Amino acid sequence: MMDVTQPAADSEAQYCDRCGESAAGGAHAACAAARELEPPRFCPRCRRRMKVQVVPTGWTATCVEHGTRTS
Repeated sequence: MMDVTQPAADSEAQYCDRCGESAAGGAHAACAAARELEPPRFCPRCRRRMKVQVVPTGWTATCVEHGTRTS
């Protein structure tokens, strides 16, 4: 299981961090399954595409507005 640290609480997430669509729809079972193996691609707070770096020991995803999430 990945340990994700982020500056914002998950309760503030408005968008899916994999597809960028609204998280309110609830139809993100495929996204949740894919997120077990891949890093986030979109900021869950502002829907901006994040800069993602994957290394053998984990990943880092950075939103220019909301900071960095790591595994």
